[in-house]
Amino acid sequence: MVPKIRRGSRTHGLLVYLYGPGKRDEHIDAHLVGSWDGFAPDPGRDPEATLARLTAALDLRVKQAGAKAPARHVWHCSVRTDPGDRMLTDAEWNTVAQRLVAATGIAPEGDPDGCRWVAVRHADDHIHILATMVRGDLRRPRMNYDFKKAQAECRRIEKEWGLRRLNPGDGTGSKTPTSAERFKAERTGRPEPSRDTLREAVRQSLAGAATEEEFFTRLREAGLRVKVRHAPSGDALGYNVALPGDRNRDGEPVWFPGSKLAPDLSLPKIRLRLADDTVDQVTSSATISGRPDWSPPARARRSASGIAERAAVLLDGGDDEAAAQLVGVGELLDAVAQTSPAATRAELAAAAREVERATRSHVRAERADTRAIRSAARGIIQAGGALGRGEDGGTTAMLVSTLVLVTLAAARWHSARGHAQQAHASRQTAEHLRTAYRQAAATPMRALRDQGRALPEAVRQTHEATIRAALPQQGIRADGTPKTDALAATLAQAEQAGHDPEAFLQRAIAMRELDTAEDVNDVLVWRLRRLAQLPAHPAEATQPQAGTRQPTAPTNDRTSNRTAPTAAARPGSDPRTRPPRR
Repeated sequence: MVPKIRRGSRTHGLLVYLYGPGKRDEHIDAHLVGSWDGFAPDPGRDPEATLARLTAALDLRVKQAGAKAPARHVWHCSVRTDPGDRMLTDAEWNTVAQRLVAATGIAPEGDPDGCRWVAVRHADDHIHILATMVRGDLRRPRMNYDFKKAQAECRRIEKEWGLRRLNPGDGTGSKTPTSAERFKAERTGRPEPSRDTLREAVRQSLAGAATEEEFFTRLREAGLRVKVRHAPSGDALGYNVALPGDRNRDGEPVWFPGSKLAPDLSLPKIRLRLADDTVDQVTSSATISGRPDWSPPARARRSASGIAERAAVLLDGGDDEAAAQLVGVGELLDAVAQTSPAATRAELAAAAREVERATRSHVRAERADTRAIRSAARGIIQAGGALGRGEDGGTTAMLVSTLVLVTLAAARWHSARGHAQQAHASRQTAEHLRTAYRQAAATPMRALRDQGRALPEAVRQTHEATIRAALPQQGIRADGTPKTDALAATLAQAEQAGHDPEAFLQRAIAMRELDTAEDVNDVLVWRLRRLAQLPAHPAEATQPQAGTRQPTAPTNDRTSNRTAPTAAARPGSDPRTRPPRR
């Protein structure tokens, strides 16, 4: 049950709309279901009642108060049930209206001087409550936090009446487009209201930005109109953005300040984010690590996978300081979405929009450190667009596989704190990421499974025995094919690179939990290939022909883990061992 509250100054004008046909003839059988005294004239059912008569009755105390009445004296609250809910009767809607006007202070229960109000029903699934904000004693009602109080009462009604229970809000959500903005988008042929388009563009421009000046430059490069407000000293106070061609009735651009797009997009909040951990203005070598023959997008994604894994470890820890990681995860997803190939871009963009809600809560990290993850986002932006094939496509699958587990860790982190909306947004993000992963991983995983089946029989059986010993629950897929072909191929290639397969697999398993993984084998394949610096795309991997290691390979993990790190396990690559940068 969703309440929506607005203020106005024209009682008669609102009644004309409520009793009229609507914008598209969607208003049917408009009539009163409740009023302040139960005897208000109803122009919908009483042929002798008129809109003028109902207006005069509602505005009586407004006229009596004269200049003391508020200029915007009309309180308008629409209340809508979920499409899956049962149809409420007129009597039930009357009860809803009475409870809401009492809860918000419009007409407290048992108060004879409460404001005058009516509830109009012109559709099956919602009503409109119109109240005039002058009491019987000609004073104004106490209307502090009326929206929050209406929300809380709706949550109680849902529970008592067995309706769909929505997640309670906490005041950190972004402002939704108005009805006028939605109608304008339909009228002008835009796929969505300008507010939503601008919010996404501003977030993408902020992803990995190192300075305020760079942020504004990116906004302009994205094609937005930008207006910066300056103090007399020349310092920027705020900014407004507009879409080219989006104008009001006077032909002027429709400007939106950052704070009206989302609470964390105001200039002061952006400055705090940039000041918490300013990312390196030159991409660090860690952000583009990997073999020099791999493309910059592939190396940036591979490095970001390790950094994202570390963010998941911090979220699993349950500390409030992990709130800073959520902001970085949002930036990382924005960066990946705008640089990924077309095949996965739509789902990744949807994931970035969903995770935006999960990045905001009232929890604040006192020692915010997002330097690593924001630098990873910056590295992805600077590396440019990735192809949908080869190493670019494989590392996209590698990164997205990790981000699925990160967002599920975020869902658990929010759930533990009672952040219902943010936890739901995290889970929705994970679903979009899983779809994107299946698109990105189809080709490389198919090739890896082929390589696993082509291994010499003795080699394949050896690695399958290692896998069964470590993961006894892994066996045969529903279609009768082994689940472990790709993992066996990866272990064989890691062995060629000088790693002990058993120890290396145990290391990957121990990095963090696997319970939330949709396919444990896939998660381990990408962890192992990242740690061993194996190509993410099997076409670029060397097909192992025997179970022996190359003579020039480094020592295996049992030895190297106790002595010096190998190239596959250099300091900083394991999120469990790299200390947070404070």
